[in-house]
Amino acid sequence: MALEDRINQDIKAAMLAKDQAKLRGLRAIKSALLLAKTEKDAGETLSEETEIKVLQKLVKQRKESADIYSQQNRPDLYQIEKEEQEVIETYLPKQLSKEEIAEQVKLMITETQATGIKDMGKVMGQANKVLAGKADGKTIAAIVKELLH
Repeated sequence: MALEDRINQDIKAAMLAKDQAKLRGLRAIKSALLLAKTEKDAGETLSEETEIKVLQKLVKQRKESADIYSQQNRPDLYQIEKEEQEVIETYLPKQLSKEEIAEQVKLMITETQATGIKDMGKVMGQANKVLAGKADGKTIAAIVKELLH
């Protein structure tokens, strides 16, 4: 089942259950997917890769907002952002642990024959393709940098 269909069904279920937190998160996903569909060069349907990128962007926005609200001592707004973030994360693929990412990166380093930090671009290019949706870009970059030193 396509992500958009799943979201529409889950919105109906959340409305019936009167689950406001879930409904806010689902509506944010639906809105972002519709926006992505209307962008230039977007086809009739979005690829799975594009859907994952959209969801990751939404999660990142919620994390950043939650951090700001936490710093400003606004627990009410912080809670809303965290609830939406949790809803959105349920539609993303399972995130890999740091150990699993490091394992994958080690393989990529040997494949690309990277010898030092100057080869970080080669490794990052491959890592971002292979680990797309399964790991955060900052985490990947930190692990690549650590392993290439």
